Amino acid sequence: MDDMVLLPVPEDPTVSFDLWFAVGSLDDPPGKEGLAYVTGQLLAQGATANNSYEEILEKLYPLAASYDVRVDKEMTTLTGRVHRDKLDEYLPLLVDAFLRPAFREDDFERVRSDALNYVRNTLRYASDEELGKAALWLDVFEGTGYAHPVQGTVAGLEAISLDDVKRFYAEHFTRDNLVIGVGGGYDDAVVERLREARASLPAGRPAARPAPEPRPLEGRRVLLVSKPGADASISFGFPIDVRRGDPDFYALWVANSWLGEHRNSSSHLYQVIREARGLNYGDYSYIEAFPEGGQRTMPPTNVGRRQQLFEVWIRTLPNEQAHFALRAAVRELAHLVDHGLTEEQFELTRSFLSKYVLHFADTTAARLGYAIDDRFYGIEGSHLENFRRRLADLTLEEVNAAIRRHLQYRNLDIAIVTGDAERLAEALASDAPSPISYAAPKPPEILAEDEEIATYPLKIPRDRIRIVPVTEIFER
Repeated sequence: MDDMVLLPVPEDPTVSFDLWFAVGSLDDPPGKEGLAYVTGQLLAQGATANNSYEEILEKLYPLAASYDVRVDKEMTTLTGRVHRDKLDEYLPLLVDAFLRPAFREDDFERVRSDALNYVRNTLRYASDEELGKAALWLDVFEGTGYAHPVQGTVAGLEAISLDDVKRFYAEHFTRDNLVIGVGGGYDDAVVERLREARASLPAGRPAARPAPEPRPLEGRRVLLVSKPGADASISFGFPIDVRRGDPDFYALWVANSWLGEHRNSSSHLYQVIREARGLNYGDYSYIEAFPEGGQRTMPPTNVGRRQQLFEVWIRTLPNEQAHFALRAAVRELAHLVDHGLTEEQFELTRSFLSKYVLHFADTTAARLGYAIDDRFYGIEGSHLENFRRRLADLTLEEVNAAIRRHLQYRNLDIAIVTGDAERLAEALASDAPSPISYAAPKPPEILAEDEEIATYPLKIPRDRIRIVPVTEIFER
């Protein structure tokens, strides 16, 4: 692979770095889920041959700089940013991080312990919405390297040794597996120093893992994560075969933006479930991976995946309203698939996106992240430029054709974190009406629509509903 992505911005007084290694949790050996994550984290949170981790932090502090790492399913990306006047002090620290990691036992135990704590406690007990989304990926990709969280599983993390980390690093963190991105007010000397550092890595590239195959999906199936005392957090969706760079991607984005643009109150699902009925905080949909949705407003970078999901996220609501909210969201998806967008909906959404996309990457660091992603997806030119250009010439017919080709509602994978799993399982299986009530009066048209939603058929047999205790999910 070409070794450099350069984004010169002479007027920017800072320099941003995005060092992408083509490895991720998909490459975790069976039984050692979490190995890629622990290895990647040790690059950013561990000692190097020249400095302890504490010394690194002490040296970075007066530079007002840092570096960090994101490990995803197929990408491990070391990122950093510094004022260009501090490059001579910063660059040796950054280079040491990926070229000379010390892999000390104490750092390893700390990082592994943090990952175990995340899976055992944070994911299970502090973040029901992230747990619901992770459960959806588990059910869709069961038996593949996409199924487990990037951080790993409990048994997998417990099985990892420091020697495993060293072998994994030696196999995957090679010069031929690295693309270096530099953006901002850098000069040629910075690029040359990074090229030299890359040349010091061993040659070679491991064979790429095939893209994971999702489980066959016919009809609707449900995974209920039983968590005592929890309200309901719902995610549902299905695999789609469209990705950035594909002809239908931007047309499908327009349709998805109308349905459920992330953290946007004008989108349709938000209006139906949150605005008109006040059931929860928000309701969104996606055509590509969007981790940490509760912490970010704009799409993330460096989470490129060859296999994507169409996903609907219904944020936490009372258990007694979960059946109704699920019905409402599936009903709206079905209406979109069956009828497409109207001319007015299309034009309003396209107009909104033509301005909104300008905020996707409003810093050099973000633009550099997108440029690295362009390399992952094999996009000629720039995804962001293509987005703006395609919005200008898209037609309603193209958008509705993309909806027909890629979206559907009859075959769905549904994951729900709930404190009322047994009752919800029986309610879903019986397809019994699920009426709701309100603390304040609602307009007659809302109440009339509620009657239709409450009896909307989901047709989910009991044998396609499974319940997993929260203590067991992602255990192995």
